[in-house]
Amino acid sequence: MNKYDITENDFNPTVLFASKSKLVEDGYYHDHDYTEITVILSGTGKYYIEGKNYDVKAGDVIMCNPGVMHQSLEANEKEPIVEFVAGFTHFHFTGMPENSILLNDNEFVLRMPLEGRQEIMKRCYEMVAEYETSHLGKYFMLKAQLMQIILLILREMQPVKETQKSYRFESYNKNYVVKKIISYLNENYACKISLDQIAQNLYLSPVYISKLFKEETGESPINYLIKIRLNRAKELLEREEHGSIRSVASEVGYEDVYHFSKLFKKYYGISPLNYSKKFSRQKQ
Repeated sequence: MNKYDITENDFNPTVLFASKSKLVEDGYYHDHDYTEITVILSGTGKYYIEGKNYDVKAGDVIMCNPGVMHQSLEANEKEPIVEFVAGFTHFHFTGMPENSILLNDNEFVLRMPLEGRQEIMKRCYEMVAEYETSHLGKYFMLKAQLMQIILLILREMQPVKETQKSYRFESYNKNYVVKKIISYLNENYACKISLDQIAQNLYLSPVYISKLFKEETGESPINYLIKIRLNRAKELLEREEHGSIRSVASEVGYEDVYHFSKLFKKYYGISPLNYSKKFSRQKQ
């Protein structure tokens, strides 16, 4: 038996809005007559809720039920907060007040584990994208996505069985994320790639991805990308018909041939042009 009984009649929320925004200044202390979920997509900062300060970071869920006073405080200038916010009403779970979701220990901030964080962020981005369209059935798609977010939060608050070791899931997911990043880099090295693009593709924060990737591989995602590109460039330069150095640079994702040549020489101790000539002589 689950802690929270959910029935078809009680779980039919009305979606009021969904948005994504960057916090550039402090908010004001206020409340709502509806429930508001905030998910921190990236960055770090502080929130002031019902007289208490909360440090928040990417993946955290902030739950403000009707009448809960709250405001956003200073954000980290180096890591400004980007948040997803959704407002909704008309729902009721057994054991909770109407139109309210009570977090464990009467807290207002829920720190999600990696797996749940990815799932919720994915749906947040999907809701924002859907909210900005005029597609058929838009409202019902938004409702379906919001219901999934709510269910993921409720599941996270369920007690974990002793046979489930959370650290094993965490370790597995770290390995999974790194493999996904490497796969993404190998498939898209010829395109413009930034850490923000990689992060958005995986629904995680750029800072977290960079830290995790370095812990698992010993280098940053961008350095790993450089190695993929330069290794591919070497393969192209070893062909008899490889075109100009500029075309090789372009084929591995570099528009600036000078920058490409500088990187190539830094990694291999020889310029791309001289490498091509040297390899040609060796084959003769």
